[in-house]
Amino acid sequence: MGSIEVHILGQKYIIKGDATPEYIQQLADFLDAKLRDVYENAPSITPLRASILAALNIADELHKSKKDYNSVSQSIRNIEDKADCIIKLFD
Repeated sequence: MGSIEVHILGQKYIIKGDATPEYIQQLADFLDAKLRDVYENAPSITPLRASILAALNIADELHKSKKDYNSVSQSIRNIEDKADCIIKLFD
């Protein structure tokens, strides 16, 4: 388990984890960008509210990605089922 120093909105944080330092830095950069987006739209917002809005934006992206993944997975299963039916025709 390693640790890395990251900066989010100018604040220094020491993050410890099993992931590579590069990956942790990518996550910190992603979060920093999301928070900066919130501040661009509402510069007078408190850090807590900005964090909550950024978290909601990230949760929205995750939810949409999971929904898209499930839709694609279902399409693949349907194609596999159709392929199995066609293969059985040649048996």
